[in-house]
Amino acid sequence: VQLQASGGGLVQAGDSLRLSCAAAGGTFSRYTMGWFRQAPGQEREFVAAISRSGGMTNYGDSVRGRSTISRDNAKNTVYLQMNSLKPEDAAVYCCAADEDSRWPPILDEYDYWGQGTLVTVSS
Repeated sequence: VQLQASGGGLVQAGDSLRLSCAAAGGTFSRYTMGWFRQAPGQEREFVAAISRSGGMTNYGDSVRGRSTISRDNAKNTVYLQMNSLKPEDAAVYCCAADEDSRWPPILDEYDYWGQGTLVTVSS
């Protein structure tokens, strides 16, 4: 499956942003989907994950309470709504798909990765 993230941009601290990740070439509903981010000089960080049906979600500590992950299996798309953005949220955000791991999958268990979208947050 091919994944393409979009929706990044330059925002001010306190603003909201919705990222999208479109999938193609696979049966989208078979995949657990995740969002990750990586800032310059830092390791890739888990942001959020959503189960195949959308019934379960999981969030990283840094975004819990400020972000919502959702999916539309009819549109083969997963979303990440981020609110109350902080300068430390600035990073390249990418989506990933996992086909057959336990819930929630860890970073190394994701099978497919897309190119990221850049989020910049000004203070």
